[in-house]
Amino acid sequence: MSEILDLRAQINDAVAAVRHMTDSAPDVAIILGTGLGALAEQIEGSISCPYANLPYFPVPTVATHEGNLVFGSLSGKNVVTMQGRFHYYEGYSMQETTFPVRVAKALGAKTLIVSNAAGGLNPQFRAGDMMIITDHINLMGGNPLIGPNDDLLGPRYPDMSEPYSTELIELAETIALEQAMKVQEGVYVAVAGPNLETAAEYRFLRYIGADAVGMSTVPEVLVAVHAGLKVFGVSAITDECLPDALQPANIEKIIRIAGDIEPRLTKLVGYLIERMP
Repeated sequence: MSEILDLRAQINDAVAAVRHMTDSAPDVAIILGTGLGALAEQIEGSISCPYANLPYFPVPTVATHEGNLVFGSLSGKNVVTMQGRFHYYEGYSMQETTFPVRVAKALGAKTLIVSNAAGGLNPQFRAGDMMIITDHINLMGGNPLIGPNDDLLGPRYPDMSEPYSTELIELAETIALEQAMKVQEGVYVAVAGPNLETAAEYRFLRYIGADAVGMSTVPEVLVAVHAGLKVFGVSAITDECLPDALQPANIEKIIRIAGDIEPRLTKLVGYLIERMP
């Protein structure tokens, strides 16, 4: 019981800290992944709340991740953007990595848009592609919903038959077609990291049905579904993880490719927010 009360109190404390900086009530929360943080620059009337000023918020240790909640207007809707996320491999607990989703929900968000950089497992994918996430596989070895459940935050056994909103996926497909934007679709598998995978592991992940692999997203989506948020997810395919033609990873190249994808991702998300119900 104390754990439940502690989480609720922490959420309330973080919301109170935000309210000292802004009274914005976001409709949409957005988590920006590796090399994709510039969407926050598109926000009108932006107010930045550094994580360091918010109680119970960890601080990102990944160089490409800034550490701010950015509030404002995007495509005619009130949004809060998580500019920089936390990863399980940084040493944070699953509950810590997903805490901002809890806060976004408490601030009023009804939809979560989440992006990430991922390795392409599907041989039809190429580095530089965007993949709309249709489903996921959790191989991270943990779950942020483990432990006592607070029924005020969500159900004990959240249904995962549609973790990613079919309505938003179909809308994104329509937008991509109208804008002549190439998009892939597929299943995202989350692993703990921080090491990249072996050829045998890539082969296994593809065998079990994954189209892309990364080290984030699934914990946030689990909490979002638990909290009753609609979810839309998209991966920036930054490298090709084909076990029979595997090359050593080049992190600088991966970040550069993520940056190349960024304008298209920003455009897709902007139109999606504008037209979502």
